[in-house]
Amino acid sequence: MKVNVNAVNFTVDGKLVDFIQERMNKLEKYYDKVVDADIYLKVENTSDKENKIVEIKVNVPGDDFMVKKQCKTFEEAVETASESLERLLVKRKEKLRTHI
Repeated sequence: MKVNVNAVNFTVDGKLVDFIQERMNKLEKYYDKVVDADIYLKVENTSDKENKIVEIKVNVPGDDFMVKKQCKTFEEAVETASESLERLLVKRKEKLRTHI
């Protein structure tokens, strides 16, 4: 799967990019028709500790899924966002199965 990581107003660490790539590759286990994923990493300027925002947009044939999570770390946000995407992709797969 092609993964595009976009950081808004900062540079991304290589380890974080590798982590994101690895986590996104696991999504193909749940739904194998995923075309690509766009990941946007943002840091919100607030005094709140949970200021890391991750938006993941996954393209599948005929549809796009968008998940946005805000956590203390980017890793945690990517993890929770990808778990949400897993549920969405499984739901999509089940829906397609019932139509065939």
